[in-house]
Amino acid sequence: MKEEEKKEEKQKVKQRELMYKLIISQLFYDGHQKYAQELATVVDQEATAVSPSDRLMNVLTIGLQHEHEVERPLNRLEYTLGPGLDLEYETEPQTSAPEPAMYETAYVTSHKDKCRAAAFSLDGNLVATGSVDASIKILDVDRMLAKSDPDAVELHPDAVVGHPVIRTLYDHLDEITCLEFHPREQVLISGSRDTNIKMFDFSKTSAKKAFKTLTDAEQVTSMSIHPSGDFLAVSTEGHVVRFYDINTCQCYVCPYPREHHTGALTSVRYSADARVCTTASKDGDVKVWDGVSGRCVQTFSKCHDGAEVCSVLFSRNGKYILSSGLDSIVKLWELSTGRCLIAYTGAGSVGRQEHSAHAMFNHTEDFVMFPDEATTSLCAWDARNAQRKNLLSLGHNGPVRHMVHSPCSPAFITCSDDFRARFWYRRNVH
Repeated sequence: MKEEEKKEEKQKVKQRELMYKLIISQLFYDGHQKYAQELATVVDQEATAVSPSDRLMNVLTIGLQHEHEVERPLNRLEYTLGPGLDLEYETEPQTSAPEPAMYETAYVTSHKDKCRAAAFSLDGNLVATGSVDASIKILDVDRMLAKSDPDAVELHPDAVVGHPVIRTLYDHLDEITCLEFHPREQVLISGSRDTNIKMFDFSKTSAKKAFKTLTDAEQVTSMSIHPSGDFLAVSTEGHVVRFYDINTCQCYVCPYPREHHTGALTSVRYSADARVCTTASKDGDVKVWDGVSGRCVQTFSKCHDGAEVCSVLFSRNGKYILSSGLDSIVKLWELSTGRCLIAYTGAGSVGRQEHSAHAMFNHTEDFVMFPDEATTSLCAWDARNAQRKNLLSLGHNGPVRHMVHSPCSPAFITCSDDFRARFWYRRNVH
């Protein structure tokens, strides 16, 4: 197996050398001798040994004619949301997704203290918010939309729109730091500074308390549920990522200390297929863990020039990780090469970011979104080329500490230290 891998690697090196040779030949052919000489020096090619040629243009023309014939496996989401972000296949993708600046506030809910956690259900029909006051609310998306614009929702003439908050849960003793909906059951999972992870069966209207509790030794900072619903990846104020079996309550950790972070963990996310899991830390590193063995398989060191990494998130296809740091920069990392492909800059230009904030994709992965702390506005970029889009004023009176986008519709929620969570939505404009 290793011999085959070595052969593949050698083949890739040869193909890359040929690619640069073709680029240099094309530059000479097109009359750009200066650039051809410079590139030859950079890639260590002997420029005098390269003759002018139009071969690259011919190969490109043929390749573009047959590009559509290359089949890629489509997953269920691609039929409804498009392929998502894939820089390997795209040059000029078309999108019908609305720019983030076009979203409007559809509903506002208030807690009794700072709001710093939120989650969408997998189908996008429910939202949960959590607060420093230790309370959790579950809200119905259709009811929020009906409250904000009754004419836009088809209802029976005699129908009465119920209150958007369908459950309020109290079973923690300290701040709610993270929330996750179970992918298959009507269960909400919460993590808290009280070191507990709790599971609530919200199918029961009377249920205020959790039916299961996992107690950790550290304050919980982030969680990500395995797509099967059987495992939970948990990050804490400690340095070691935990993998809990939800059914048996057993906890697994990587047994090799040298593979762990050296600072408190801030964020954890599974990839869509759960083959890998990624973590971010105050030590400035992002790590990738094998989803089965729990071993660290990749480390992106000092991702944000040593600044704390606040959030990490996989693209749907698992090829990229989106990270945000206390340096107010959002970066896109390619797993196969370990390189930063794109940096999304411009947030934090008015004033220094003091609090941790999360970056996210929109539901189609056409845009990257991140809150600017000083102006309390939403920065947005084209995910593929980092082109800045219009700002959206988020209307909060305090820092936006958490954001999460709906997995399947033009909607997101912002959580702020002003005690409020705002539900944003882009209605169809006819």
